[in-house]
Amino acid sequence: MVKEPPVKEPPVNEPPVNEPLTTTVAAEPTPSYDVAIVGGGIAGATLACSLRNTGLQVVIIEAQPQEQALQRPRAYALSVLSSRIFAGLGIWEALRSQVAAFRQIRLSDADHPGIVQFSPSDLDSADGGAGDLGYVGEHGVICRHLYAAIDAAENLTWCCPATLKTLTYDDNGALLHIQQQGQQEGQQRLLRSRLVVGADGPNSPLRQRAQITTQGWKYWQSCVTFTIRHQHPSNDTAFERFWYGGPMGVLPLPGHRCQIVWTAPHAEAKDLQALPEAEFMGRLQERMGGLLPEIELASQRFLFPVQLMQSDRYAQDRLVLVGDAAHCCHPVGGQGLNLGIRDAAALAEVLQQAQTQGEEISAPQVLRRYERWRKPENWLILGFTDLLDRLFSSRWLPLVAIRRLGLWGLARITPIKRLALRLMTGLLGRRPHLAQS
Repeated sequence: MVKEPPVKEPPVNEPPVNEPLTTTVAAEPTPSYDVAIVGGGIAGATLACSLRNTGLQVVIIEAQPQEQALQRPRAYALSVLSSRIFAGLGIWEALRSQVAAFRQIRLSDADHPGIVQFSPSDLDSADGGAGDLGYVGEHGVICRHLYAAIDAAENLTWCCPATLKTLTYDDNGALLHIQQQGQQEGQQRLLRSRLVVGADGPNSPLRQRAQITTQGWKYWQSCVTFTIRHQHPSNDTAFERFWYGGPMGVLPLPGHRCQIVWTAPHAEAKDLQALPEAEFMGRLQERMGGLLPEIELASQRFLFPVQLMQSDRYAQDRLVLVGDAAHCCHPVGGQGLNLGIRDAAALAEVLQQAQTQGEEISAPQVLRRYERWRKPENWLILGFTDLLDRLFSSRWLPLVAIRRLGLWGLARITPIKRLALRLMTGLLGRRPHLAQS
């Protein structure tokens, strides 16, 4: 049974909308919410969980059935800050036993013998005494804990599977015309909300509908991602192996497995995906340089293109963007999902403070606080990952010399090493209250 908030009857003369309706809305009272989150992925679900116990009525609109979403074959690096946000949400204790931790990070450049190694001792006590440097969790595992927390909250409601067809506005907020699974074509459900949150991915229809422009570019590379099993006795190190065609991330997973993200030029990446398994594993062993013994393929190989994108605005007309709908970065360093988790925690904090102070949560000055918080920090990570990829994916000798000098300094100059590690763990910058509770 779907939880519904108290129905607020609309004014007699509504709705004056900015475009005509061409479909029939089911004749039923219009449920009214404070926040409508379009997209029930990790960023959207984290935002919903962060709004528990705030007094705000929240609906999550997701096109995929939950069980289908839980089967997505991806795994992600979770930063120390993300783990602390999940702890603040009350789900980390249960989630921790189902993700892998890494206590070492090793960076290497192609066939150069120099290695930069990070350990927890490279952080200081001001960073909260991190015992681990990060974690790796599978999409379904993370979502399952977030979804359970949502289902247990009285003020959070799923509208799933359902697709947002039309979004219009009047003086009382946003009107969302929803096509739910099982409804006849042309018959829609109408929801009302004070604020709409776009958590609907890098091709965000909400962002495009609002005509919010973006900056950025598509890289010349794609990523092949897959899982391997290995026989190494320890599984507590994250490897970032830079190569001339693009970096390779090797991230530990539970059960002596690793998630690998292999970046290469588009044509090479397509060839890698299509190679027979034996030939592919030979190429993989060669690229990994013997990091892990006796490896075997444990999943299919998936291919996705890489892009850098930053929205010119994160907020507009009772609409605000989080996660990949607002920005995308190169996967080097495993920062992308963590930016979305931080967006969600930051937006929830801004909305809760506005609610407590009696402000309208969709007011421009409220939403600008979120944008001023998150946009500069996201620019920093986007620029950092772009620089890493361009600097290390090159055979130009002056650049090779510069980056190897940089690695030498990173390994030996403590303040630089600490700064880089704080950036990678998410501990550089403003931290949401959730991460401090």
